[in-house]
Amino acid sequence: MSSLVSYARSAISTTALGLAAWAGLYLLLTGRGERFNVGGYLLRLSPHMWGLYGIAFCIGLSVIGAAWGIFISGSSILGGAVRTPRIATKNLISIIFCEVVAIYGVIMAIVFSAKIAAVSSEGGFSASDYYTGYALFWGGLAVGLANLICGVAVGITGSNAAVADAHDQQLFVKILVIEIFGSVIGLFGLIVGLLVTGKAEDFAGIV
Repeated sequence: MSSLVSYARSAISTTALGLAAWAGLYLLLTGRGERFNVGGYLLRLSPHMWGLYGIAFCIGLSVIGAAWGIFISGSSILGGAVRTPRIATKNLISIIFCEVVAIYGVIMAIVFSAKIAAVSSEGGFSASDYYTGYALFWGGLAVGLANLICGVAVGITGSNAAVADAHDQQLFVKILVIEIFGSVIGLFGLIVGLLVTGKAEDFAGIV
């Protein structure tokens, strides 16, 4: 079954590459190769779209990372508390660390949304608008991915902290230190997002 799936994947990828090469050669040989103008395509897209996508990725991926981490650590806390009830209250700090990841995403989304404004004219967009749109997109994506990875890391560490605490309560503080270092990843993403969008101005448009 696995060989059949791998064969199907290779066949689909080969077909897609073949069609892309055929389309490229056709446009190139018929004198219409300028249609592969990636820069022109990007300029035709509104920078507001890139900015809104960045904000959506920032808060969406952060919340997914927090929920994923809470799911991982929460299930271990509940499972370990069945045998050792004393760990239930103390290990809720792992849930708090996971929730902080979502708060990072919400805070950065609010900061990014302050640069979003309505289109002020129909004359087009300035170079500053495109820079702001791309900066918000990549800054939001960086924050979202960092918080997603941070949530998973804190969730896995919190899960192991709950299991270790159920076995020996002296191990809890030692693993908690590792969990704190894992939660700093989200703070690094927040700083990167601020650095990327630090020089981005508010949307103005060409008057």
